[in-house]
Amino acid sequence: MPRSAIQTVVKAALPGAAAPAKTESRTRTESLRLQLADEIVSGALAPGQPLDEQELAQRFGVSRTPVREAIRQLSASGLVQVRPHRGAVVALPTPVQLDDMFEAMAELEALCAGLSARNMTALERRALEAIHDELRGLVREGDPLRYHECNEAFHTAIYDGTHNGYLAELTLMTRRRVAPFRRAQFRTTGRLGGSWQEHDLIVQAILRGDRHAAADAMRAHIDIVRAAFHSYAEAR
Repeated sequence: MPRSAIQTVVKAALPGAAAPAKTESRTRTESLRLQLADEIVSGALAPGQPLDEQELAQRFGVSRTPVREAIRQLSASGLVQVRPHRGAVVALPTPVQLDDMFEAMAELEALCAGLSARNMTALERRALEAIHDELRGLVREGDPLRYHECNEAFHTAIYDGTHNGYLAELTLMTRRRVAPFRRAQFRTTGRLGGSWQEHDLIVQAILRGDRHAAADAMRAHIDIVRAAFHSYAEAR
């Protein structure tokens, strides 16, 4: 199926999900948030380091408004601590906290995958397959940024497929906390192809309605993501 057709299917079937490719429309705030998140996760910005709004605005050639909003969003994800009357500083979770977050993420996503295997409609299953095919093309292109964006749509499709709004909201909230670390692991050699193969096990289990296999495949996938991030972090 051509990429344009794939994107049409995805948009039609998942109106609440983010489009796989939104690079062109990314706001200055989003670009700044991603850049700062990468620098925090990679260690370029150390824990405790102040984040001066004026300095960052000059560095990135923007006004203070997108800087302030990016810092607010990073605070919500736990990467930045905003101190009243004292400004913002880098605040990484400890290794134990990060492992706890990944463990919770694995169980929540496993539950979503299992329920999706039971509850997804035929249209939702076709949309999931379309996103999966899109990801395969991005593996061939070797584009980690686009892969990350489409990967978010893939997981969101599975959350929506549960038909359990509370679980989908809770899982999405947890993913936002872990997202910068999940994104970093795509920089490790061979990770895009490995991620797609792990996704394939999840998709096939969902398509055949195998709840337990889908949950097990998703749990294993998130455990591998956690290990891949640790490998990336240790190599820095």
